[in-house]
Amino acid sequence: MKIVFMGTPDFSVPCLKALAENKYEIPAVFTQPDKPKGRGYKMIPPPVKACALEYNIPVYQPLSLRKGDDAEKTMEILKNISPDVIIVVAYGQILPKEILELPEYGCINIHASLLPQYRGAAPIQRCILDGMKKTGVTSMMMEEGLDTGDMLISAETEIGENETASELHDRLSEMGAKVLIETLKAVENDTLEPKKQDDEKSNYAKMITKDMSLLDFNKSAQEVHNVIRGITGFTMLDGKRLKIYRSCISDRSGEPGTVIDEKNFTVACGDGRGVTFLEVQYEGSKRMTSDNFLRGRKITKGQKLG
Repeated sequence: MKIVFMGTPDFSVPCLKALAENKYEIPAVFTQPDKPKGRGYKMIPPPVKACALEYNIPVYQPLSLRKGDDAEKTMEILKNISPDVIIVVAYGQILPKEILELPEYGCINIHASLLPQYRGAAPIQRCILDGMKKTGVTSMMMEEGLDTGDMLISAETEIGENETASELHDRLSEMGAKVLIETLKAVENDTLEPKKQDDEKSNYAKMITKDMSLLDFNKSAQEVHNVIRGITGFTMLDGKRLKIYRSCISDRSGEPGTVIDEKNFTVACGDGRGVTFLEVQYEGSKRMTSDNFLRGRKITKGQKLG
């Protein structure tokens, strides 16, 4: 089976590796252009490009698939390759109809949710923000709508009580690779049973914005904890920003936003419970455990954050 792969970030890499390790023919990988990073603005390739080059797979990085010279060149390349299927995993560009209809077996997407829930750009973060207990990965046939195509194969997993979006991301990326290979084997064996999505059960996982990370201690401890787990929360301590990367819920209570346990760095929330900070980063310092942070900085019971 001749496969063109389209993907960009770390989440996509296990899928590309799985295709290569399972000896599928991959004549081309499409990914986003390199981006400048760091103080020197050095051009850094996307993770998928780096992976593709390890397997000596030709890489293409068009600015757009929908307009301009890049779109025309891309279409010409794809027609010359004549792929049996195009696999798309967090590519970051919308595929035009002419590409969707090009492969014999269509375009298959690996999406990090149990569709039709959490269509869109940020399903991993959003399901944690919403306090969901389970999620998963779904393979689907692509169509012009956003994550609205027929579902093919899905895999489900429980979300840990204190699991962060980063940890869940890594687990789902590996699950996605397994779902992809299972899907392709079903394509080869002609055993796929596509299922229509129920639009009434769908919701949209909007992009995450920076302002969402500000912690509101008037909310419940669970909501505050979910923000920390889902997108990394922050508050203000003595006039400087304090990022919180990891936390757990405590049964301690007090005035919302105040320190109620200075030894364990627990802050009261609006529902009569608290959140204990486990991993933090103070402005101008490095990321560390709260134990190490408290060794170098004294906080007091009743101290107000925010």
